[in-house]
Amino acid sequence: MTEPGRERRAKPEMSRRTAARLAAVQAIYEMEMAERSADAVLRDFAADRWTAAGTDGETGSPAARQVDPDAAFLGDLVRGTTGRLADIDGMVAPALSAEWPLDRLEAVLRAILRVGAYELFARADVPLRVIISEYVDIAHAFFDVKEAGLVNAVLDRIGRVLRPDEAGGSGGNPTAGTR
Repeated sequence: MTEPGRERRAKPEMSRRTAARLAAVQAIYEMEMAERSADAVLRDFAADRWTAAGTDGETGSPAARQVDPDAAFLGDLVRGTTGRLADIDGMVAPALSAEWPLDRLEAVLRAILRVGAYELFARADVPLRVIISEYVDIAHAFFDVKEAGLVNAVLDRIGRVLRPDEAGGSGGNPTAGTR
């Protein structure tokens, strides 16, 4: 229910790239939890798992998705993240506080940060603020404000290092101000 004097805004329809980002996070999570390869998870995607025309996987009924993820973008995010995982973890880990190292984070949160960091690193065609906003929105789908704030802060720190001109920062140490 909306407060008096405030109108409820309709949620904008999810774009194909937004759907691909969400599917990529799910794929990276599944790969870590089930120890599956990128190709196996992406084959499931192509078959029907995350497509609008597919089924929900639990009941076999038609899926409630509104839009198919951009398959090429999804493939790039999943394969790129897994192919550069050591480099990505090397960017994410120093942007976290000493109290919450990467391996202590919940697996979905770790997947969000990894895919977001990969996109910041490898997809110069996508603006910094779009990337951060998209992954903060994904974090909101799974977590409370605190975790979404962490995603925002970590990706912003990484973005200032990788894209200082775009971030309005001077680059430098991604751990500045985190300890």
